[in-house]
Amino acid sequence: MKSSLIGKHTSVAEVSGITKHGVWLFVKGNEYFLPFEDFPWFKEATVAAILHLIFLHDRHLNWPDLDVDLELESLQHPGKYPLTYKLHTTSKKIQSKSI
Repeated sequence: MKSSLIGKHTSVAEVSGITKHGVWLFVKGNEYFLPFEDFPWFKEATVAAILHLIFLHDRHLNWPDLDVDLELESLQHPGKYPLTYKLHTTSKKIQSKSI
């Protein structure tokens, strides 16, 4: 016998988990993993800041406490959005570069 879910899932976008490797998101019925290696903004963030996710216009993910914005499309088709993140050891300055 299988148990069925009662009611409807009300959250369209939510953080479903945080591990030592990254953040799991559940968005519009799909699950996405954001590894800290590729999304370093979350690595030193508080749990409260990571959980404070706002989903706008059915396509825009926003973490206002972290000043982080991601388009859902960039998670669905990461090859179209080759964002690289590098820590320059000479200046110790963090830079993001779109290729």
